[in-house]
Amino acid sequence: MSMLRRAVFVELVLFALVPLNDAACWNGFLKKDGTHCQDSVDRTWHAVGSAWTNSRCDKCECTTHYMACCNGMPKVYITGDCTVVYDYDTCTFDVIFKDDGTVPCSARSSGK
Repeated sequence: MSMLRRAVFVELVLFALVPLNDAACWNGFLKKDGTHCQDSVDRTWHAVGSAWTNSRCDKCECTTHYMACCNGMPKVYITGDCTVVYDYDTCTFDVIFKDDGTVPCSARSSGK
């Protein structure tokens, strides 16, 4: 394992150990002179200065000092006979009746 790759790996381990939670967002500090961030969901690498949406629809960015991600899907509160169907390909969701998936339900959400 190259020295740079090892340094980035150590950064990410430290990043995972010291998350800073803020409601639906989280971030962590990059080690000085870090050049990449690793998405903890997809395990993909992203260069400093980049922004992306991962497979869980979290919106992330990698800066020279930190990596930050925020939930791209809100937390949905349902009642009764309703269910939430998430589409992670389009980062959308529907709230429908469990017995008839064509009938929408009312729900409230938070986050995003």
